[in-house]
Amino acid sequence: MGRTLFDKIWDAHVIADLGDGDTLLYIDRVFLHERTGSIALQGMAENRRAVRTPRHVFCTMDHIVDTFPGRGDDTLMPGGKAFITTTRKAALAAGIRLFDLGDPRQGIMHVVAPELGIALPGLTMVCPDSHSCTLGGVGTLAWGIGSTEAEHAMATGTLRLRKPASMRVNLRGEMGAGVTAKDLVLHLIAEHSTTGGAGHAIEFAGPVVDRLSVEARLTLCNMAVEFSAFTGLVAPDRATLDYLRGRTFAPTGALWEVAEHHWHSLASDADAVFDRELEIECSAVRPTVTWGTSPQHAVTTAGRVPDPGLEPDPGRQEAMRRALEYMALQPGTPMADIRIDAAFIGSCTNSRLDDLRAAAAVLDKRQVAPWVKAVCVPGSTQVKRAAESEGLDRAFTAAGFEWRESGCSMCLYAGGETFGPGQRVISSTNRNFEGRQGPGTRTHIASPATVAASACAGYIRAAGGA
Repeated sequence: MGRTLFDKIWDAHVIADLGDGDTLLYIDRVFLHERTGSIALQGMAENRRAVRTPRHVFCTMDHIVDTFPGRGDDTLMPGGKAFITTTRKAALAAGIRLFDLGDPRQGIMHVVAPELGIALPGLTMVCPDSHSCTLGGVGTLAWGIGSTEAEHAMATGTLRLRKPASMRVNLRGEMGAGVTAKDLVLHLIAEHSTTGGAGHAIEFAGPVVDRLSVEARLTLCNMAVEFSAFTGLVAPDRATLDYLRGRTFAPTGALWEVAEHHWHSLASDADAVFDRELEIECSAVRPTVTWGTSPQHAVTTAGRVPDPGLEPDPGRQEAMRRALEYMALQPGTPMADIRIDAAFIGSCTNSRLDDLRAAAAVLDKRQVAPWVKAVCVPGSTQVKRAAESEGLDRAFTAAGFEWRESGCSMCLYAGGETFGPGQRVISSTNRNFEGRQGPGTRTHIASPATVAASACAGYIRAAGGA
């Protein structure tokens, strides 16, 4: 029987079978950020443990940092400065690579890891952050862990794991006008629920995936965790290699040739058997947006808020009712009739250069509605500088968006900044549960193009108006 892509990477990293289904797995890379990494690094210091291979451990400032121009260590989050200064001191003492404020390599961990070539096909990589699965977009086996596990990985280069089941999600057909990777993954979660991938490592495959850019593949894999999957993966191909070639930490010269030869072998065999397979006909997918407090609460931008009374499952029906109450929406309301107060473009899901280009194209010669507060936060300092070199920042500011420094910003309330209680936000982020963007804030998740179009209309709209 052939092996899946996941099998191949997993098997190459097995150190020992520990019995009872547990495996000791070798970990190639560890990435930290100041919100949880500071805890792991402090734990290492307090227990007098040294980092086994410092050059394989990386740290960035992204979650708690302010994104306002001219920022320093001070943050809006009470006590946030201590997280930053403690992480800086501990990272320097441990001898690991730190992308500090002011460093041109700083940015959201899940953005900088692939853009710097830290995440590479066939590597295992962990971070105390649930969206580490993003890196599967370049063929990295990556997943989120806790701070204690991060200590163990740094000290030993290993982790104890139970191998998950495998799933292949085949994306077939043609993507319609205005449809993006964000719409595809929201459609998948809406169709199969947020628990649809539980206990599985997912490989996204099929002709649609083959045609997606690497940045779009990163978006797909980013939201695998919202599907409750262990991780998401896309097999590396020519597009992946072209994307990684010349990156700061990617191999060069003869090492690149060796790596490229290996990477070509990282694909599921033709006779590989998956534990589950799902099919998505992409021609049926339309620009999609969430209406409730879960990524599975999603419909097309031209759709209507669903009626809980039509849901046969009592538990899901009650969850829908609670979501509608929090979101202050009525069943049957056209999504196009929902007025927004704010728009946010950013996060590890959709803050890369391609995302900003797509949004800027929508904003061309248009203005944000007068009542809408609009903010754009690039995913990394490199993305910010590249966007500015193309004039994208001017497209955003001319339309009425704030243009910020890189970081997680208002993807979550960790940085202390919020749009405010009762404010309705259309956002390119990945989570919309109660309070995600601040106490009482109501979040609708969508693609950057849909966010831009909605910001200009003042109501939920797809880029084409649908």
